[in-house]
Amino acid sequence: MSPDPAEASEAAQEPEQARRLSSARELDVDPLLDDPKTRIVVCCGSGGVGKTTTAAALGLRAAERGRKVVVLTIDPAKRLAQSMGIDSLDNVPRRVKGTEGDGELHAMMLDMKRTFDEVVEAHADPARAAAILANPFYQSLSAGFAGTQEYMAMEKLGQLRARDEWDLIVVDTPPSRSALDFLDAPKRLGSFLDGRLIRLLTAPAKLGGRAGMAFLNVGMSMMTGTLGKLLGGQLLKDVQTFVAAMDTTFGGFRTRADATYKLLQAPGTAFLVVAAPERDALREAAYFVERLAAESMPLVGLVLNRVHGSGAGRLSAERALAAAENLADPRIVDQAGGKAGHRNSPDTQGSSQSSAPETAAPAPEEGSPADTERSVDRLTAGLLRLHAERMRLLARERRTRDRFTARHPEVAMVEVPALPGDVHDLAGLRDIGDRLAAQRPERTEHI
Repeated sequence: MSPDPAEASEAAQEPEQARRLSSARELDVDPLLDDPKTRIVVCCGSGGVGKTTTAAALGLRAAERGRKVVVLTIDPAKRLAQSMGIDSLDNVPRRVKGTEGDGELHAMMLDMKRTFDEVVEAHADPARAAAILANPFYQSLSAGFAGTQEYMAMEKLGQLRARDEWDLIVVDTPPSRSALDFLDAPKRLGSFLDGRLIRLLTAPAKLGGRAGMAFLNVGMSMMTGTLGKLLGGQLLKDVQTFVAAMDTTFGGFRTRADATYKLLQAPGTAFLVVAAPERDALREAAYFVERLAAESMPLVGLVLNRVHGSGAGRLSAERALAAAENLADPRIVDQAGGKAGHRNSPDTQGSSQSSAPETAAPAPEEGSPADTERSVDRLTAGLLRLHAERMRLLARERRTRDRFTARHPEVAMVEVPALPGDVHDLAGLRDIGDRLAAQRPERTEHI
C-alpha cells in the first residue's frame, strides 16, 4: 500500500502544530475563575459535546480555589448529581459535600415548569396565579412550548444573580438542536407573548367594563368561527382565559428577558464555547462565536473536548500499515536472508525457474515455535492496523481543528483529551478541571 503524501506530511508536522497551538492560542481558565469580577460563566455548544461535565468541573475548580459557586445544569440525564455525590438535583441549589479548600459548591438542575410556575406566582396575586396554573393552555405552554426551556434557563439565571448569594454562577446551557437557541429563545417567547394574536385576545381584558364586553361580543365573534376551526373551540376558550389572567405579566416576561440578555453582555459574564473535534460540532461552535461577537457578548475561549491522542505518534499510519502487511504476508519482502528461490531474488531473475509457480510454504504445526511466531505476527499486525486507524483519526481531528483556528485565530483554545470512561465522581471532575488549566503536562502528552 503506497503512503498518502498528505497524511505523511501532516504526521511529520504534528509536533510543530502542537507547539503552535500551546504557545499562540492557549486558554487558561484559572485566571478567569480566580477573578472576583467574573460572576457568570456560560458553557454553550451543541448537544453531546460535554458541556455538563465541563460546567461541573469548572464549578468544582472555582470552589476549591476559594469561591462560592452554584452550577445550574439543564441536563435531564442527572449525570451531574451522580458525579457530585447527590441523590438528585431539583430547582433548589444543594450543597455539594467532599470539596477541598475554603470555597463552597452548590448544584441545581432546572425544573422548567416549576420555574415558569414561580414566575407566575411572583407576578400575579394568589387568585389570578391559581387560575393561570390551572389553565390547560398554560399547562401545555409551560411544559413544552418551543423555546420555553431556554427561556426558563434565562429566568433562573436572572433569579440566581438577583439573589447575590454566590460569587460565581456556572451555567450549563440546554441540550438544544442548535446552540443558538439559548440566545434566541427569550426573543422568540417574548415575540409570542407580544404577538398580534395574543394582543388581540388580550384586548377585551384591557378595555374592561362594557367596552370590553362590546369588543368581545362583536370583535371576537368575527374571529371565533375561524379560530375555532383552527384551534378547536375548547382550546380557543382556554387561550382566551389564559391571556386574560396573564395580562398583568406579559410586560414582565419581555422586561426580564431583556434584563437577562443585558446581563449576558455585561463585563462580569464569560462565555466558554464547548465543542468536540468533529466537523458538525466545530461548525456549530463557529456559528456561536460569530453570533457572540455580533451581540457584543464576552467570549473567553473554546474548550475542545475528547481530543484523541497516541503515545506512539512518531509511527505514521502508512508505516504501521506497511509493517502490518509485511507481517501478515511474509512473502511481500525477503525476510529469509536473501535465499535463492524467493521471489525477486537475483539468483532466479532471468533463469528458467523464474516463471515457475511459487510453491507455498507448508503450514507450521500447531503449537510449534513457528506457529507461535505466526500468532504473534498476526496479533502485532492487528495492533498496527488499530494504530493506523488511530493516527488517521488524529489527522482528521487536527484538520478539523485547524480549519476552525484558521477561521477564528482570535479564539483562545484548550484541549481536553478523550478519557476511557465517563466521569462519575468528584475525583473525575477534579481531573477534568486540572486538564482545563493551562500548561498541564498530561494534556500535551495526549495531543
